[in-house]
Amino acid sequence: MSIKRSAVSVGIVGAAVLAAAATTAGTASAHGTMTSPVSRVAACYAEGPEHPVSQVCKDLVAASGTQPLYDWNEVNIANAAGNHQALIPDGRLCSANRDKYQALDWPRTDWPATAVSAGAFTFQFRTTAPHVGTQTVYITKQSYDPTQPLKWSDLDPTPVAQVQVDRTATNGYYTYPGTLPQRTGRQLLYMIWQRSDSPEAFYSCSDVDFGRPSATGGQAVSALAAQAPAAPSDAQIAADAPKSTVAHHGHGGDPNSPAGAVVPTASAAVGTSATGPLLLAGAAAIGVGWAGMVLRRRRVEAVRRDS
Repeated sequence: MSIKRSAVSVGIVGAAVLAAAATTAGTASAHGTMTSPVSRVAACYAEGPEHPVSQVCKDLVAASGTQPLYDWNEVNIANAAGNHQALIPDGRLCSANRDKYQALDWPRTDWPATAVSAGAFTFQFRTTAPHVGTQTVYITKQSYDPTQPLKWSDLDPTPVAQVQVDRTATNGYYTYPGTLPQRTGRQLLYMIWQRSDSPEAFYSCSDVDFGRPSATGGQAVSALAAQAPAAPSDAQIAADAPKSTVAHHGHGGDPNSPAGAVVPTASAAVGTSATGPLLLAGAAAIGVGWAGMVLRRRRVEAVRRDS
């Protein structure tokens, strides 16, 4: 093969390597769901995908299979870019308009609900791939009817919590304060996590129960809410990681570690995963090496012609 053809071939290979490196470095994905109060998908997953306990979680598995629960940390839209209402129609908020998670939209009153009361509340979000962005939590209006599909107009436009999150999460959790307003009965908390380093956004629905006014003037917690849903444990998340189809390759997570592992800051940033720089450096080295070889061959040929 001639030097010219060799150079062209190597140039093509180098371009391909650089393209792959750029793609890998620019691909990013964060994952997670609300665990305090427990989201619908987290509650059913914690019960056990193979043997759920509550009727609604049994029905979810019967309708959608177990995979949506093993993929509990993936209720997302890759290209949301803040256009949540334009991309998610009424009645599909909890699933983020994804058929895979459509059971999460069921308007039922038997979703496991966390007992809460008005006032300060500490939110906790389990993340398996932390990234920079904003988490905003909304609550339904007092007029919300849990027997009807959730609409955007059901949400109070004033958030009960909003926080800037970053590339690190203490023990795999984002924890932040909020304030719950006065409500009675079953309500729903809707969380939107819009990343600022990517157009991707994540969503979750958490059922809560404020109880009913009692004869003594306080709030009487319903029997259903008294049986608070559990959040999945770190041990469960690690044990079930092989059954998850949620990839962390190039997403800031270590593909060789359990899905629940805390992601180091250095590998979580977009374009700063270990794979991206290595590919770029490798491609650059190949290009420089071949360019040097071509120049050396040309010099040798020039000397031979002149001699």
